[in-house]
Amino acid sequence: MSENNATHHDEDAHAAALLSGRQPALTGCPWHDVNEMLQSAGLRPTRQRMALGWLLFGKGARHLTAEMLYEEATLAKVPVSLATVYNTLNQLTDAGLLRQVSVDGTKTYFDTNVTTHHHYYLENSHELVDIEDPHLALSKMPEVPEGYEIARIDMVVRLRKKR
Repeated sequence: MSENNATHHDEDAHAAALLSGRQPALTGCPWHDVNEMLQSAGLRPTRQRMALGWLLFGKGARHLTAEMLYEEATLAKVPVSLATVYNTLNQLTDAGLLRQVSVDGTKTYFDTNVTTHHHYYLENSHELVDIEDPHLALSKMPEVPEGYEIARIDMVVRLRKKR
């Protein structure tokens, strides 16, 4: 695992530990670490969660749709249905191990980097890319309606090739 990917992996595991109150004992072994991440987030490490978690987290920070993960699972001979992939991704998101990023309301990506950051969406290749500027900020926030609070701000900057 590269140093950059290891950093994102450690941040992911740390975020999950904060949610559960239990710090996972990570070793650098993807299979062991997925098991620890699931348990620290209060999820039972079932065979399907372990296999999908290994595909998700074993390659560092990445952005995947359910269909992309299903295709990877099929190629890896992991016997899961598309419905199971969706259910698992939603469970991992609810547990704080993934971050859901919607593009156009029709395409949803799942991000293994759960730290605060924003994205570029490359329209030509349908790819989501992290914006590396940690100082990026909105200059003015709208007033929040009474009884609500901001949970998170997701900025997606859409890019296309110049014509």
